Amino acid sequence: MSKPFRQSRFRDPAGGAVMTARLDRPSALVIGAGVSGWTTALVLARRGWRVVVAADRFGVDTVSTVAGALWEWPPSVCGRHHDQSVLGRSAEWAQYSYIRFARLAADPRTGVSLRPAVFYFTRPVDEDPAELAKMTEVERFVPGFVRDPELIAAHGVSPDAGVVDAYSYLAPTIDTDWYLAWLARQAEAAGITVVRRTVRGALAEQEDELLAEFGVELIVNCSGLGARELADDPTVVPHRGALLRAVNDGSHMARVTAAHAVANDAGTDNQDMVFIVPRGANRLLLGGLVEPGEYGTDLSLDDYAPLREMLDRCRRFLPSLREAHLDAVDPVRVGLRPFREGGVRLQLEPGSRIVHNYGHGGAGVTLSWGCADEVAQLADALHARQGVA
Repeated sequence: MSKPFRQSRFRDPAGGAVMTARLDRPSALVIGAGVSGWTTALVLARRGWRVVVAADRFGVDTVSTVAGALWEWPPSVCGRHHDQSVLGRSAEWAQYSYIRFARLAADPRTGVSLRPAVFYFTRPVDEDPAELAKMTEVERFVPGFVRDPELIAAHGVSPDAGVVDAYSYLAPTIDTDWYLAWLARQAEAAGITVVRRTVRGALAEQEDELLAEFGVELIVNCSGLGARELADDPTVVPHRGALLRAVNDGSHMARVTAAHAVANDAGTDNQDMVFIVPRGANRLLLGGLVEPGEYGTDLSLDDYAPLREMLDRCRRFLPSLREAHLDAVDPVRVGLRPFREGGVRLQLEPGSRIVHNYGHGGAGVTLSWGCADEVAQLADALHARQGVA
């Protein structure tokens, strides 16, 4: 049975006295300050919730800043979920997020832009039932869809790349450094309280303590890879990813203006993904890797051969990149994608006031607004059932 709402109290993040909050607003603790955490907190706040965000990492220290952040129709090129129940929910979340990102692209301060994204295939899409089903959905719902094998030559792809089919659509791309900073500013404007706090152990075993400490009636778990511990979910595992950052200002090569992607071969361990995405005004992301079970993030081109192979793979695919210069200050970013075999877990934990929102793998940005909206719906429904004025 769900526990009743209690009088709301919260502790001043600066360490001051416990204060009594207004009782006419529901309140929530969001754990995690990646893109899922910030977006969820912002949606809740805009729907009238008093929100506290607690995390041990913020900004550039989160895995969200490593993300390629190219909006993709599920499944993404770096996370191959084929369970139809998972894909159905993800598609709804992705569609909702697309609408939000398209609106944000009108404001350059957000770091969001719209550009063509081209997806390439080593055999005709019609011969792969999963890819054909995905393409059919993309054509129905995503603006700017074009399927044409001539896209291959038109974008300067090497004839030796082994791709024979392609389609393109207009995709949001997100400069995660700018975007996370924008989200943080929006959160501040919405009155969200931010606390640097490490939460350890299963949430279900400390629910009452956390509710009392932060003076809230609801906990939202957006902890990413940390959900392995906080949700006691051993199916959450790291998939290490890496991206190289190249200069894309036209000084060394023709500027790349479209995104390009070739997925890993499904069902294999091959590292054959191609991921080339413009970032902001003058950077280009080159990838990618999907390395299950790897936790180390201190990688460099000099001492890790898969990174060099990744760069060579991109250059072979798009020969214009042979003249590309890597960013002298920030050439490599490595992060751990929070992969979950069953896909995203977004649900109210039975008999509790804990909502889980984790397991996004490589699609955290793509799904962020849709998942946040569903979390808010669950939160509002729970609040209404508790009958608090």
